[in-house]
Amino acid sequence: MITTQRRVPTEKFEAATGWQLKPEGACKGEMCVPLPPGATDDNGGGTVAIATVAGRLGMPIVHDQARNVYAIGPEALAGHALCTAVAPELVLPDLDGNEFRLSSLRDQKVFIVAWAPY
Repeated sequence: MITTQRRVPTEKFEAATGWQLKPEGACKGEMCVPLPPGATDDNGGGTVAIATVAGRLGMPIVHDQARNVYAIGPEALAGHALCTAVAPELVLPDLDGNEFRLSSLRDQKVFIVAWAPY
C-alpha cells in the first residue's frame, strides 16, 4: 500500500491489505489481531492510523520524507517476509509496449528481477 496520509480511510486500507477491521481487531480469514485504542476512528471518520496498525500486524512501513509518501509492506506475523507465495497481479508494458500480466504465467515458477537507477 502506498499513501501520502498517516490516516487512511478504512475501505482503502482493507482493499489494499486484505485485512478487515472489525470490533475484535484486524482480521484475515480466521485470524484476528487485537488493535490498540486509537488505531481506528469509527466515530464518523472511518480512518486507520497506518503506523499503529502496520506495527501491530508486523507490516514494514517506510516514509520518504522528500516526497511525503508512506509505503506499507505485507504482514510478517509469523516472522516471515511473505505470508504466501502467491504474487499479486502485476501489469506492465513489455519491450514492444504491449500489456503483460504476471498472472499469464500462473502455475509456472517465475523469477523476478527488479532494478532501480537510484
